[in-house]
Amino acid sequence: MSTTITHTMPAWLNDRYGSATGTRRETVPTPEPRRGEVLLRIRATALNAADVRLMLGDPLLLRLMFGLRRPKQPIRGNDVAGTIVAVGETVDASRIGEEVVVELDSGGGLAPYAVARVDRLVTRPGALTPEVAATLPISGGTAFQALDAAGVSSGQRVLVIGASGGVGTFAVQLAALRGAEVWATCGEPNRALVESLGATRTFDYRTTDLSTLPSNFDAIIEIAGSRPLRQLKRLLAPTGVVAMVGGEGGRLLGPIPRILRGLLLSIGSRRSIRMVAAVAKREINEQLVELTIAGRIAPVIERTLPWDAAVDGLARLESGHTVGKVVVRGRE
Repeated sequence: MSTTITHTMPAWLNDRYGSATGTRRETVPTPEPRRGEVLLRIRATALNAADVRLMLGDPLLLRLMFGLRRPKQPIRGNDVAGTIVAVGETVDASRIGEEVVVELDSGGGLAPYAVARVDRLVTRPGALTPEVAATLPISGGTAFQALDAAGVSSGQRVLVIGASGGVGTFAVQLAALRGAEVWATCGEPNRALVESLGATRTFDYRTTDLSTLPSNFDAIIEIAGSRPLRQLKRLLAPTGVVAMVGGEGGRLLGPIPRILRGLLLSIGSRRSIRMVAAVAKREINEQLVELTIAGRIAPVIERTLPWDAAVDGLARLESGHTVGKVVVRGRE
């Protein structure tokens, strides 16, 4: 791979909110690292549901932060593995050439180069491929923080709702690794996969009435769901916790009204409903890298696409039927 840094670069971008079909290849200036930043040559980018939300500008509330009329950052892709090729002020130049994995601040991964904060970088060992490493920060980190929010520990019974997606496949593995008994919902074709990840029992979300399950779950990890919150609360053990990761909602406010209902339902109750607002944490990413290298978790990658097929990756995420992760290789 060439280390020559060009002043401009091709990139896949959306300069207006809309479907993946509006993503196009354009030539843009190559970013320059500022104080406390590095420039990465992108080796692989893992796509996330958040990329689709930002691409669509849905819910509309997102646009207050990310651009009212058009995205402030038109290049999607937050989770990347890359090679440090230049450094900004205060960053040790000896790090040039280091292979790292990182969650970017606001996207930029679907391009040959992107800038990243040096305080978020995690070294990528040679035994870990760029494609696998790139899957870890957002999906793995969110699952890790959801389990922490719910206080999942050995001997507990955990229900993961939405277990076959990016976050769900990590949540099942990490909960089982903590010694929990994992039950999970997913589509019928994915039940064998989810069981192979550590779920003791699985259920087809299309045909299973959750009210028929026992009401003794110490934790419920609900991923991008819309189940009635009172129903979920009734499934909890006396001091159980529902940890909500994202969720469906209205066009304007998204899951916020549902989050507020969860807070109200938790008042005065030993059973609680909590929203997981996952943030980038280097120490968690370091643990995820170590667990993957040791073979204790295995990220599920549905497909790995060449850089020229990045639009297909976004379209696949937009379809809502992804199993595990979609990864785009860096541009050669």
